Amino acid sequence: MGYFVEQIIFGLTVGSIYALIALGYTMVYGVMKLINFAHGELFALGAFVGFFFLVTLDWGGVFGPALAIGFTVVFVAGATALAGHILERVAYRPLRHSDRLAAVVSALGASIFLQNVIMTVWGAQYRAYNADILPKVVWTVAGQSVSLIRLFVFLTAVAIMAGLYLFINHSRLGLAIRAAAIDQGAAKLMGVDVRRVIAVVFLIGPALGGLAGLLVGVYYGQINFNMGQLYGLKAFTAAVIGGIGNIPGAMIGGLLLGLLETLGDAYVSGAWKDAIAFVALILILVFRPTGILSERVAEKL
Repeated sequence: MGYFVEQIIFGLTVGSIYALIALGYTMVYGVMKLINFAHGELFALGAFVGFFFLVTLDWGGVFGPALAIGFTVVFVAGATALAGHILERVAYRPLRHSDRLAAVVSALGASIFLQNVIMTVWGAQYRAYNADILPKVVWTVAGQSVSLIRLFVFLTAVAIMAGLYLFINHSRLGLAIRAAAIDQGAAKLMGVDVRRVIAVVFLIGPALGGLAGLLVGVYYGQINFNMGQLYGLKAFTAAVIGGIGNIPGAMIGGLLLGLLETLGDAYVSGAWKDAIAFVALILILVFRPTGILSERVAEKL
C-alpha cells in the first residue's frame, strides 16, 4: 500500500505538468479550432530559457534559490508568451481565412523551425539543470516520503491552473474568451474584439507551456532540444482524454494520464510507459470520442 501511495504522488506530479501543457492546446483550440502543433516546441523553449537563467547565469548563486526561481518564472513566461505572439502573427494570422489544412501545415513547419532554433542556440546534447536549485528536503507524511522539489512542482502547477480557471471564469477578458469560443461572429456583434482575444490566447497558452518546461527541467534535471515532441504528444493526448477545448477537461486529462503512466511503469513495465498514453487515447476515441468532459463546451471553459 505504501508503494502504491508513493506512485500516486509521483503520478499526480507528472500529471500536473501534462495538464499545464494541455491547457495551452485546449485554449487555442477552444477559440480558433486549431491544434497548435508548435506548442511542444514552446514548452521546450521554456525549459531552455529556464536553463539559461538558472545554469548559464547562475541566478541561484546570485539571488538564492527562492528569488532565482521566482525571477526565472517571470522571464520564462514572458519569453514564451512573446514567442507565441510572434508565432500567431507570422504563422497563423495570415492564414486565418484560409483552409484549415493550411494552418495545420503552417503549425508543423513552425514546430520544425522552433526545434532547429533551439538546437542551434543550445546544441543537440542534453543539458543539465543544477542539482541544488532547491534544497534536498524530504518530509515524511503518513509514512510516505515527499520531497521539496516534488511538492514545489505539484503546488506550482496547481496554483497556475487555479489562477487560469479563475481568470477565465471571473474576469471580463475571460468572459470575452468564452464568448469567442462559443461563436466568434456573435461575439463580434456584441463588441468583443476577437483579434485581441486570439492574441491573448497565444500569450497565455505558450506561457503555460513554457512554465511546464521549466518545471520539467527543475524536476528531472535534464532537457534536450527535441523534448517537445514527446511531451507535446502526451499533452495533446491529455487534452483529448479530458475533452479538447475544455479547460477543466485538460486538467483532469493531464492528471489522469500522469497516474496511468506512473502506475503502468510501476506495475506493468517501464518499457510500456509511453505506449500507455496512446493506448488510453485510442480507448477514449473509441468509447468516448468527445472526451471525459466532452469536446469544446465554451460555457464550461
